Amino acid sequence: MAVSFSCGRRFAISAKPSRNLSALASQASLAITNQSEQSRISSRPSKRGSSKSSSGSQSGSRLAKNSIDILHISEILSRKDWYLLLNHEFRAKRVNLNPRLIVSVLQNQEDPLLPVRFYTWVSNININFSKNQSIRSVLANVLYRKGPVLLSAGLVQDIQDSGHRVNEDLLCVLIGSWGRLGLAKYSAEILEQVSFLGLNPTTRLYNAVIDASVKSNSLDLAYLKFQQMRADGCVPDRFTYNILIHGVCKAGLMEEAIRLVKQMEEGSRYSPNVFTYTSLVDGFCNAGRVKDAFQMIETMKGRNVIPNEATLRALVGGFFRHSPPLDAFEMLYGWLEKEPVLPKVACDAILNCLCDNSLPTVAGEFLRESLTRGYLPDNQTFNSVVICLIKGLEIEVICQKLEFFNGWGLKMGFDAYLLLVGTLYQKGRVEEGNLYVDQMFQEGLVSNTFSYNMLIHCFCKNKMMDRASKTFQDMIDGGTNIQPNLVTFNTLIDGHCKLGDITRARKLLEMLLEKGLKPDAFTFTSIIDGLCRAHRIEDAFGCFTEMEEWGVSPSATTYNVLIRALCARGEVRRSVELLKKMEEGVGVRGDVFSYNALIQGLCRVNEIEEGKRVLKTMSRLGLRPDNYTYSAFIKALCRLGRFDEAKALFGSMEVNGCVPDAHTCNSFIDMLVQSSRLEEAKQIFVNFSKRGIPLEPIKITTT
Repeated sequence: MAVSFSCGRRFAISAKPSRNLSALASQASLAITNQSEQSRISSRPSKRGSSKSSSGSQSGSRLAKNSIDILHISEILSRKDWYLLLNHEFRAKRVNLNPRLIVSVLQNQEDPLLPVRFYTWVSNININFSKNQSIRSVLANVLYRKGPVLLSAGLVQDIQDSGHRVNEDLLCVLIGSWGRLGLAKYSAEILEQVSFLGLNPTTRLYNAVIDASVKSNSLDLAYLKFQQMRADGCVPDRFTYNILIHGVCKAGLMEEAIRLVKQMEEGSRYSPNVFTYTSLVDGFCNAGRVKDAFQMIETMKGRNVIPNEATLRALVGGFFRHSPPLDAFEMLYGWLEKEPVLPKVACDAILNCLCDNSLPTVAGEFLRESLTRGYLPDNQTFNSVVICLIKGLEIEVICQKLEFFNGWGLKMGFDAYLLLVGTLYQKGRVEEGNLYVDQMFQEGLVSNTFSYNMLIHCFCKNKMMDRASKTFQDMIDGGTNIQPNLVTFNTLIDGHCKLGDITRARKLLEMLLEKGLKPDAFTFTSIIDGLCRAHRIEDAFGCFTEMEEWGVSPSATTYNVLIRALCARGEVRRSVELLKKMEEGVGVRGDVFSYNALIQGLCRVNEIEEGKRVLKTMSRLGLRPDNYTYSAFIKALCRLGRFDEAKALFGSMEVNGCVPDAHTCNSFIDMLVQSSRLEEAKQIFVNFSKRGIPLEPIKITTT
């Protein structure tokens, strides 16, 4: 396979060796041949360094030992005599049990019965494994994702045949999975029959069933089990009350939650702990009772119960969810002013909520004040603030704030730097942007292929192709092991093609092939787009044809580029045929852009009725017309003097789920004014200006 650029007029990719190649194509072909030969030679067994290779192989075997054990154990678990075989392997010391291996085995089973078998076996090998919270948590998640695993007679018999029984640990995990799956009633029925398993009802089992009921949103059942506990000789403990309090708080029954807290303190003599108060804080916030939520925080202080991260996140998140953002901030800010030491988790949460609500000025000022009181955000929070500032403030203000934050030792991450650099370039402040790029390199943030690709994309997006090419060259010649990949080449090729520089794109394509990479649909589409921009439509179709020879299927975007180019040349019939081939011939479904390009082309040549037929096809396929679609029809109708139809179509937009945007309104108003339909233009201007759509003032020219 080679690249063909015949006489400088063809820009396509050839898979046929018989074609005449230019010197450039021959070089690319030779590079691939050499690479294939090197690959063939390197694949031969090497006599030199064999001991080193052997050592590496042994090291790899040691690293792969656990995965071999997992596969072997999985095969054993699927057999009827699984228990005997596992015991045999364990006695032969071929299975090295540890929590990591156990977790891996549990996670890698498709049949949810097999993790239950394995948990039963390891529990009897070492009781500590059955109590290990990470193992229990993984088992619970597996049973939830792949379950339900019901306590059938077959399962009970299978465990009993192994010489053991369903114990309380396993039953609690099963009940927990049933609760998450909405099987609260089933878990309650099993509790009533535990005697058949050789177990007695315990507070722990009741807690598991009550928790399952709460998770299944079955509060009535949870209360029923709560009331039955004492009849079975089981006394509610702090866990019991906390589960119920959490359930009623989630349901918004805050008075009942307070009653349960009093009952817990006075009747059972259990004092509320941080989990209790966190549930109450979250419940009051969700109920819109923010003062009561603050009161809970004060009560915690009075009882020497320290709020944990969950408590503070519940408080902050609840305020922002159920109050206007600025009101929530004012209340939380007033609370923090009274705190001798700023709680880091609360400040982190407040900053994140301010950023989520696009309040850059408030976020920046709050961070500035908090720094003076000893608060330091983590990297993720600080970068969220910086990104919020960049998106919402003037660039001068952003730079001032960043200089202040830098004085406190706060460093931006890669994403924040890149957004700032892109913003500076867009504002024409190239030198400042370059300084920040230099800082990125100095701080080691551009250190792998992904980060280089993102930086190169930033340059390409801002049409700085010389800088993009230099960065690419530095990437290759930098003396590091960082290598460009297909994304790197695609980004550069697309950037050059968008500017119509086919020659440089061609050189990159040659280099891509020399690296042993294969062009994909994005590569071809970029080249086709570049050729269309250079008005070389036939070359673009030649490249399009050769995609198939490379085994690359054109995407909808590829077709859209060609359809748009044909319509721009007035070759509407040819674009219709291409769309038909796209959908019927190769099975690529057109999107809104495909049909918009065709409709705009038809309307441009005043083929409105044909455009309407395309619009019906578009609607039949479930594609909703957008402002570009309607704007094309409105312009064409106005051009033909069919203003009443244009006005009716404009009025139908919202009914069909498309609100006219500023561009559609402005262009329609201009056409009405040009046709001396001033009152109609004013009416549209007034109506849509009231709705906050930024419209240009109506310009009336006098002759």
